Amino acid sequence: MAGSKTTGLRMAALACVGLLAVSCGSDSGGSGSPGGTNAAPALEGRGEITMVTGKDTSNNMQRLTDEWNAQHPNEKVRIVELPESADAQRQQLVQNAQVKSDSYTILNLDVVWTAEFAANRWVVELPRDEFDLENFLKPAVDTAEYRGRLYAVPVYSDGGLLYYRKDLLAKAGVQPPKTWDELTAACQKVKALPEAAAIGCYTGQFEKFEGLTVNFAEAVNSAGGTIVDESGKPTVDTPQARAGLDKLVRGFQSGVIPQKAITFKEEDGRRSFQAGELVFMRQWPYQWALANKTDGSSQVAGKFDVAPLPSDGAGPGVSSLGGHNFAISAFARNKATALDFIKYFTNDVSQRSNLLATSQAPTRTKLYDDPELGKQFPYLPILKQSILSAKPRPKAVRYGDVTTAIQEAAYAALTGAKDSGTALRELQVKLQDLLK
Repeated sequence: MAGSKTTGLRMAALACVGLLAVSCGSDSGGSGSPGGTNAAPALEGRGEITMVTGKDTSNNMQRLTDEWNAQHPNEKVRIVELPESADAQRQQLVQNAQVKSDSYTILNLDVVWTAEFAANRWVVELPRDEFDLENFLKPAVDTAEYRGRLYAVPVYSDGGLLYYRKDLLAKAGVQPPKTWDELTAACQKVKALPEAAAIGCYTGQFEKFEGLTVNFAEAVNSAGGTIVDESGKPTVDTPQARAGLDKLVRGFQSGVIPQKAITFKEEDGRRSFQAGELVFMRQWPYQWALANKTDGSSQVAGKFDVAPLPSDGAGPGVSSLGGHNFAISAFARNKATALDFIKYFTNDVSQRSNLLATSQAPTRTKLYDDPELGKQFPYLPILKQSILSAKPRPKAVRYGDVTTAIQEAAYAALTGAKDSGTALRELQVKLQDLLK
């Protein structure tokens, strides 16, 4: 019954979006100067478009697109999938923009790419009054803006969660940890169980890629440090930042973090957790649905739960703000169709559908307070708080260079190539140059 109701609502939304009026004007593909006062340019052109994105692991993106295509036979959307790695996705998007190709219309951008794509005029400014942004999570909206202008629309948000084996913790007689020290103590008790002697304790994402920047930032912020201050100046050469990085270094040295985790991206860790090889894991909410599958792909379905990220003892842990936004390429044709499709994909019905199918974090606030959804996804209050209290990664036009510098410094410390103090001092100098 609930499924039929949702389908009906979604079809109604599809019918409505086709009636939305889009203002006409010059379709130059550009916009006013960032931070200026002139209005966003009108978006013109209707017809077939492409949406370029990372892997659609749930196939729900394709399903929603198919529903749009059925209602809009003359404005069909074709999905183009990019590699799994966020860094590889960004590289292809940048290369496409640099040659001013019109092969990509809607770009699924990681939240940290907005400044770079907007400053380089690779994406167009969007008309703010076409979206009910007051109904979106404010931190998510902030990631879609650059110098006070809207260049994207939040479609997925993300906050880090601590996944844990609730069956093993219960058998060992321990509660979900609130601090890093409690986590290591709980792991020792769990590993004393005969069936858990060979299990790994904790992992996050520690391969040299964007996930390492996320995990480094969370360690630093949860220890009371920052990567940049409110004015945008780097602040990594501090005792607090070193304490955060040292926590991860000691984790590898002591075996709390398995050595193989140095190669882990999100999917590597997810597969390891689902195979029953870990007690704890820092991960995004998308893992909830996949790890609960009963088709044989997960050995921990029904055996895990989530908690806030652990801290270093001074309040709750702090997540890095994640998520993705939809933007329109400055070089694309049929921008009016793209605008309508973004409205459709980010409305209440589509976001509810995506949550049900993927457990990814929605960007519309009211979905977190929906009683029906709360029964199916009991972690929603924890996730909402994780997002609202999350810290953004540095907003930088040269973000690719900034995140590379962070990854190199953190990786050198985790692998023992440099001590944390040296790594952070060198990183401070690099960031001062990159964030001028």
